[in-house]
Amino acid sequence: MTESELREAVTRELPGVRADLERLVRIPGIAFEGFDHSHVERSAEAVAELLRGCGLDVEIVRADGQPAVIGRRAAPPGAPTVMLYAHHDVQPVGDRALWESDPFEPVERDGRLYGRGAADDKAGIMAHVAALRAFGDRLPVGVVLFVEGEEEYGSDSLEQLLADHREKIASDVIVIADSTNWDVGVPALTTSLRGVVNCFVEVRTLHHAVHSGMFGGAVPDALTTLVRLLATLHDDAGNVAVEGLVGRDEAIVDYPEDRFRAEAGLAEGVRLIGSGRITDRLWTRPALAVLGIDAPATAEAPNALVPAAKAKLSLRLAPGDEPKQAYLALRDHLERYAPWGAQVDVTFEHDGAPCVIDASGPVFDAARAAFRAAWDGTDPVDIGVGGSIPFIATFQEMFPQAAILVTGVEDPHARAHGPNESLHLGEFARVCLAEALLLAKVAEAGTAPTR
Repeated sequence: MTESELREAVTRELPGVRADLERLVRIPGIAFEGFDHSHVERSAEAVAELLRGCGLDVEIVRADGQPAVIGRRAAPPGAPTVMLYAHHDVQPVGDRALWESDPFEPVERDGRLYGRGAADDKAGIMAHVAALRAFGDRLPVGVVLFVEGEEEYGSDSLEQLLADHREKIASDVIVIADSTNWDVGVPALTTSLRGVVNCFVEVRTLHHAVHSGMFGGAVPDALTTLVRLLATLHDDAGNVAVEGLVGRDEAIVDYPEDRFRAEAGLAEGVRLIGSGRITDRLWTRPALAVLGIDAPATAEAPNALVPAAKAKLSLRLAPGDEPKQAYLALRDHLERYAPWGAQVDVTFEHDGAPCVIDASGPVFDAARAAFRAAWDGTDPVDIGVGGSIPFIATFQEMFPQAAILVTGVEDPHARAHGPNESLHLGEFARVCLAEALLLAKVAEAGTAPTR
């Protein structure tokens, strides 16, 4: 199909694609513990139905986890096979009072579609579907659609799923539609992502709570102790102060501070933390955040010294770091700097490796040409991402000959994982066109099968 024909086909399919996206958003498929996982099952079934409608051979698979969906269509003779990845599970919604509309009832406001999963990552699924629908029976490459069901919960079963179905999903090109674009109107290829280590730290200073007046002033309470310990994790400028972590200054794009402050929603007067270029702080250096603290709620707190307090920490690792070593460095720091001899217990939760992608070669040239065409001549930007998609390292290890393209449906205003998540509908149309053009250009490039 010509570029003109693909443009017309994508435009024709977009109303139906949006309607199906809205149907997916209405399914609260949350894979976290404590949620009704029957909705994840419903979500997988809905995705399977969409893929069958594209003429794919479809199966729902699992490996001691939530259901994933695999759809396949064989390549024409001599053509490459492209894997299209997305995930159908979503993050919990958090405090519903912070949402301006029901998170599971999609609503359009000011050109954006609001709802949990509208961007992350049900729009990724539908971008794949849009490209397949645009081609119909004239698809120039083989495709494997791999739609995971527990990415937001950590992809615990993904490695086993890939091993179990390795032969049927092996591909020459892998497109992972789970990242972001540089800005509205500016496409991007993600070429590096940070890794992650999550853990818990608990401090104990007492065997039981005691009267704050009778013992305060001599006995340290656990909450004050925990706060002092957490304060050692950063220096006065806000740089991570844990020894042994990897960090470097090598980001190739700058991020204007006024734009960054607006997109982050930074409160007036709050200064940025860390030093150096913003993109280095976000992409190529570690970051450390306190995600939560277990301690008495203020409304219920008695006048007593707290005997134990616990915090959840999230450490983002710069490309080149190793999760197990980074965890040991963080654990050693927390144990070494325990205030006043407090007992400190550090518990590992999960980790994921960072990754770097060599974005050179004919497949990446094809992707850049497709993006440039879909965005009317705007060149795509190679970016790093401060977040983590640990399974990309797994794909790199299992399919070392495949070119991996990390693309995105999000933009800096999408608020993925937060209240009022949304999808820019104009950008989504460009993403759908870009993917269709990408498949055509990969076929034109004549990428030889490597398997």
